[in-house]
Amino acid sequence: MSGSLPFYQKHHRHYDRDYRSKETVSKLNQYQASSRYTAGSSTSAATSRSSGLNVSTHYGLEASRLSPILKRAKPTYLAVDKDHQIIGYVVPIFRGSQEFGTGFSSREEARVRDSSEYMARRDLFTSGMEMERSEQTSRREAIRETAERISLNKRIHEHGVHFKRMNEDSLMHTPEFVIKPRSHTVWEKQCVRLYCTVSGWPDPRIVWYKNNVAIDPVGHGDKYKLESKYNMHSLEINRCDFDDTAQYRVSAMNSKGELSSFASVVVKRFKGDMDESLPSPRHGPVCEYGVNFKTHIVDTFGVTFGREGETISLGCTVIISPALHRYQPEIQWYRDDVLLSPSKWYNMHWSGDHATMTLTHLNKEDEGLYTLRVITKSGYETYSAYVFVRDSEAEVERAPGAPLDVRCLDANKDYIIVTWKQPAVDGGDSILGYFVDRCEVGTTHWVQCNDTPVKFARFPVTGLVEGRSYMFRVRAVNQNGMSHPSRVSEPVAAMDPSDRARIRGASAPWTGQIIVTEEEPAEGIVPGRPLELQVTEATKNYVVLSWKPPGDKGLEGVMYYVEKCVAGSDTWQRVNTEIPVKSPRFALFDLAEGNSYSFRVRCCNAAGVGEPSDPTEASTVGDKLDIPSAPSKVVPIRNTDTSVVVSWQASCEAKELVGYYIEASVLDSNEWQPCNNKPVNVTRFICHGLTTGEKYVFRVRAVNAAGLSQFSPESEPVEVKAAIASPTPPYGITVLECVLDSMVLSWKQPTFIGGADITGYFVDYREVIDGVTGKWHEANIRSISERAYRVSDLKEKRKYQFQVRAANMAGVGIPSLPSDTFLCEEWTIAVPGPPHDLQVREVRSDSLVLLWKPPVYQGRDPVNGFYIDIKEADAPVEAWKGVNTKATEKTFFKIKNLKEGGNFVFRVRAQNKAGVGQTSEETEPVIAVTKPGTKEIVVDVDDDGIISMNFECCDTTQDSKFVWSKDYEEIADTSRLTIETKGNKSKTIFNTPAEEDIGIYSCIVTHTDGASSSYTLSEEELKKLLEVSHDHKFPVIPLKSELAVELLEKGKVRFWLQADKMSANGKVDYIFNDNLISQGDKYKVNFDKNTGVIEMIMDSLTPADEGTFTFKLQDGKATNQSSLVLIGDVFKELQKESEFQMKEWVRKQGPHFIEYLGYEVTPECCVVLKCKVGNMKKDTSALWYKDGHEIKADENLGFTEGVLKLEIAQISKKDSGVYEVVLKDDRGKDTSTLNLTDKGFKDLMNEVFSFIANSSTPLKITSTENGIRLYTFVSYYNDLLQVTWHYKDSAISFSDRIKSGVVGEQLWLQISEPSEKDMGKYAIEFNDGKGGLRRTVELSGQAFDDAFAEFQRLKAAAIAERSRARVAGGLPDVVTIQEGKALNLTCNISGDPVPEVTWLKNDREITSDEHCILKFESGKFASFTITGVNISDSGKYSILVKNKYGTESGDFTVETTDGTPDLGVTSYWTDADGNVVFGPNTPKEKMNTTVTGTKTPKRKESVARKLPMEKVGDTDEEKVAVKPKATDSKQTIDAKEKVADQPLTSDQSEASVKPAGKVEEPGPVSEKQPENTEQ
Repeated sequence: MSGSLPFYQKHHRHYDRDYRSKETVSKLNQYQASSRYTAGSSTSAATSRSSGLNVSTHYGLEASRLSPILKRAKPTYLAVDKDHQIIGYVVPIFRGSQEFGTGFSSREEARVRDSSEYMARRDLFTSGMEMERSEQTSRREAIRETAERISLNKRIHEHGVHFKRMNEDSLMHTPEFVIKPRSHTVWEKQCVRLYCTVSGWPDPRIVWYKNNVAIDPVGHGDKYKLESKYNMHSLEINRCDFDDTAQYRVSAMNSKGELSSFASVVVKRFKGDMDESLPSPRHGPVCEYGVNFKTHIVDTFGVTFGREGETISLGCTVIISPALHRYQPEIQWYRDDVLLSPSKWYNMHWSGDHATMTLTHLNKEDEGLYTLRVITKSGYETYSAYVFVRDSEAEVERAPGAPLDVRCLDANKDYIIVTWKQPAVDGGDSILGYFVDRCEVGTTHWVQCNDTPVKFARFPVTGLVEGRSYMFRVRAVNQNGMSHPSRVSEPVAAMDPSDRARIRGASAPWTGQIIVTEEEPAEGIVPGRPLELQVTEATKNYVVLSWKPPGDKGLEGVMYYVEKCVAGSDTWQRVNTEIPVKSPRFALFDLAEGNSYSFRVRCCNAAGVGEPSDPTEASTVGDKLDIPSAPSKVVPIRNTDTSVVVSWQASCEAKELVGYYIEASVLDSNEWQPCNNKPVNVTRFICHGLTTGEKYVFRVRAVNAAGLSQFSPESEPVEVKAAIASPTPPYGITVLECVLDSMVLSWKQPTFIGGADITGYFVDYREVIDGVTGKWHEANIRSISERAYRVSDLKEKRKYQFQVRAANMAGVGIPSLPSDTFLCEEWTIAVPGPPHDLQVREVRSDSLVLLWKPPVYQGRDPVNGFYIDIKEADAPVEAWKGVNTKATEKTFFKIKNLKEGGNFVFRVRAQNKAGVGQTSEETEPVIAVTKPGTKEIVVDVDDDGIISMNFECCDTTQDSKFVWSKDYEEIADTSRLTIETKGNKSKTIFNTPAEEDIGIYSCIVTHTDGASSSYTLSEEELKKLLEVSHDHKFPVIPLKSELAVELLEKGKVRFWLQADKMSANGKVDYIFNDNLISQGDKYKVNFDKNTGVIEMIMDSLTPADEGTFTFKLQDGKATNQSSLVLIGDVFKELQKESEFQMKEWVRKQGPHFIEYLGYEVTPECCVVLKCKVGNMKKDTSALWYKDGHEIKADENLGFTEGVLKLEIAQISKKDSGVYEVVLKDDRGKDTSTLNLTDKGFKDLMNEVFSFIANSSTPLKITSTENGIRLYTFVSYYNDLLQVTWHYKDSAISFSDRIKSGVVGEQLWLQISEPSEKDMGKYAIEFNDGKGGLRRTVELSGQAFDDAFAEFQRLKAAAIAERSRARVAGGLPDVVTIQEGKALNLTCNISGDPVPEVTWLKNDREITSDEHCILKFESGKFASFTITGVNISDSGKYSILVKNKYGTESGDFTVETTDGTPDLGVTSYWTDADGNVVFGPNTPKEKMNTTVTGTKTPKRKESVARKLPMEKVGDTDEEKVAVKPKATDSKQTIDAKEKVADQPLTSDQSEASVKPAGKVEEPGPVSEKQPENTEQ
């Protein structure tokens, strides 16, 4: 049946109350006769599907077919208005509500009522027997009806289950909106709720959208609230604002489809500011999304101090778990519970895990409590800290601080009222007043608004231009000077509020604002009287009036005149005589302080001036607002190490109070400093930034617009240190032992002890009977100091709960949570109970010490040992493992080899003869890390031999104590130890150290984070300390070095030692062979007491000085001595060395060698012989010799900076020999020799070869027309260099095909006509007499293929170059000839095969005829002859020669001139180089004719050979100078070769080296020289 009912009806008592009495049989018969039950046809199934949702209480059966009662009209629950528009729905009252209370349905109740009446009537006529029979009949019928109802319900349920199983989709249908959401129009800050009712199966999923953006109710829990109950869904929008105006959509979606409905919400805005209250929190998991976010704010910012003008940043690290990719929480920043938005003053940044807000330019307005709020879908987390802003340095000493919080209140066409707050710092002198400055928006020009300072913190600024916007600032002034200006106000426009609203409404008409416009003005009507004139503000500087315009509508351009009258007179004086007032407000200045005035206003327009308004009551000019009274009862309370909580009683009857300023002063200093620079409007404030340990007094004063009050009386002094509070509850209550009527409890110390030592504990107990707890009873009246207590007077076999409270000097803390329920019965187990009071000390990165107390319950036998267990804090229970395999008898244990940074917990088990007992409670998790600043116990022995243990702690507080223990039991016996504590250091002194003092000494510092350390004093360590103590009592002068001897200049002998420390009173005795030595000619002694160096110097040693030398030292009671024995060979060797040093000193008195002659090889492979000399002078001679022959001074000799050099540029065998340098002058002579023969010369050359080898370049491959060449370059080549070429690690045997050689600095290997057999690894090896140097290259693979291809190309190119067609002899550029003469030109032609010759005229081919005869003879000579030149023969002529290897041409120009026939014959030709040669019959004047010639090579592959040159041709008769005109403009270069790193060819290696890239072209070879004749 549960499968057929909705979940909300499964447990209702009335869902099956319709099946009663007579109707039951009728329904059952109809149901059995239904074809739908007997035959599941598609028609009946469809019928059942269509009717299955009509009456839910009948489980799919039609009411009309099951009940003979008339079918009632289907009820409607929709709520409609008078226009029959659906506006909502009405939740129907359950019909069974009455029967729920009585237990009967309406029909049952009627039947019962009839039966009762019938029985009442029968009582009058029947006997008691009939009544009994009637009762039995009624009872049987009731039982039968119940059985039938149960059977019917069972059959209906089985039918429903079967029907759903056979027709699974019969109930599924798409969502359908029964009631759609309505659109709403609301006022701002009202709430609105959108409703809808949706049907569909499966139940649709409902999502609400705002402007097609899904609404997140969790992220905005204070804004939206979603509800879904009984297919009715609602969206509630809390406190609507202008941004909530939008189109809202509700979407219903299930597996059958999706349907949406729309509604609009329009929010109308009132005048006024937006509400900026904080949103209410929402906590707990987000069921809609299935994710519960946990937020942690770490790396927080603390209390921050800054100065005006500075920039500070506040930041926190935010950890959100689980970490979802791309999930962004909402980050909000608040100041004093006001939400901040990004602006020029605030920059906010979120980097994904770090939230930062930067205050770009601090002002005192920025002071306050800053809160970071991180909002996720699971709620939010916050963190807050205070930011204090101090005044910036004043430009004038003792000038006041800047005012703050400048705002504009009443703004209209004629004036703007500016308000501000007074500063906390007045510079030591009272503030005389304030100046207000204005600046028009868009400019930077500030104008002072008042000529004299105003004391009231409110001022109306007049003289503004209507419609323009202004900013304002305020400056304070005292007798010392002017303050810095305040932060500028927000811009405000000089216009009436109604105009401002009209402009705002005109620019955004869709905001929903209701704008009332005036009617068309009526002309010619004088306005009436103004209404409700009153004085809204009055000070001694100004009075502000306000009124309402006259009630007449449609008046033309109304303005106002203001009039005043001195009280007691009837004379009215117009105030604004020149310009009428446009706004219904006006500020009056220049009123006499103390006088009383009345005021009235007249309206005026173009039609005239109206009647005056009713005058105001007489108002006296003066400040209506009084300065507040001084606060009182200032009470400071300790808070933290750097802060104090100050509270006070508020000022009495203070009006318009702005806040309070608090000042602090160190006791008796009389120097007051402000604690806040922004007024606080509460009577409690935390003053930060105080010095720990100092005593302070505080005072407070109030502030309002009228000024600052007097200071309150000074508070009582308070010392700045952490406050004391009652401790937090203990925890971890366990039972240590249980007997018949008592139980021993233990518990753990509170996590926070309240800043003071715990003085004791109080235990309460209560009895638990059948799960019901009784009242608490005190177990102890006096506090107990131990964390274990026996609770007596309990009852056996009863259950109890316990709670514990801790107490300190601040009071008794709150009780702990009730413990588990314990049964009071005697323990009879054989093993011991659990140990208790586990403590962890001396926590380091790899070790810690665990302490515990033995179990109270020993078991059958005494405890004989303990076992310690360890596991990581987050590991499962199965991870426990033992620390010690052998039980320890002590109640402490040092656990070593911990993993650094690991988080561990520990427990202890006790054992006796019966076995191992119960485990103790595990400790709190402990992280294995050495805290910064951790110190260890240091053992020290002072100068008097006193042994002490010293411990220092950097984290002590005023309440901290050093507790010393031996074997982790507090030291109570002070007969053997003396404990001294001063500041953060403590010392334990051994009075008489002995074996009784052996043990483990530890020290723990209370009121710290577990600062502790220990020191193990073993027998061996004690012995060492006693030895050191003895040395200190009976001191020995320490020596840095023992007595030693050394030789000085001139062979002097120095005996010396150095003492570590000696005073000025120390003395030394010098002893030789037990005889005291004194200062004299032979012994010179010296004692430097600053350095401790003691020395004795002797000029020389004689045989009589052989023996023992001793130095005896004494300094007070400290002594020492050191001896040196000089006898036998030791003495003789020292004496010999002393004599040698004497001779060396004598040698060095004249010119001498500091460094003897040697050599070095430079990177350029030059050999430099050099030696270093000293004590030279001008007349000292330095002579070089080789093999006894003097070397004459030349450019190779040098002497610089005391070094003599001889450079050998290119060394060879002739340079071997013995070199010698002689220094000589009148003071003496010195000689140095260097042997460079045989081995010496060989070593030198090997070093040269090493330089050459190291300078060689990597072996490279290149190709020539003859083959492949391998080569390397060296920086210098020497003929003695031995080089070996290798092929595949074997030396190469050279032949005609494989050759090697040297050209300049290039070493090469030529492989002629290479083949694949030549592939392999090649190497060149340089022999330098040591290991040699080898350069290798791999001639195989792609390298060989590329080189071989290049060889083939070069070879083919060489053949082509030699065989190509060419014009070997040049032709003249221009030939000038007279008309009628004959012209004959001849040139040489070469090429193989013989080239084809073609002649061209003006680029057209010409053929030989009688006029122009063209000949080509012997394949070498081509001639061009014109028998009779005429004008038509002028033009450009070319000869074109061509064969398969190339093409070349020669050009010349023929110019024909008129003239007298010349009988002479001009004969000339050109040689192979293009030089013009005249024939023997040519007249001399013809030889002066300028003839130019050049050749223009045109070929496929050609190289420019050389530039034209001037040359003189020789003839048999005479020499004629001809200047050929040669240009290279027509020469083409089809192939160029790069010069860089280009190896020499084989031809070049055998001849002189020619410039790379330029190859001379060989000239033509001819058997005879042809003639060029001109007739």
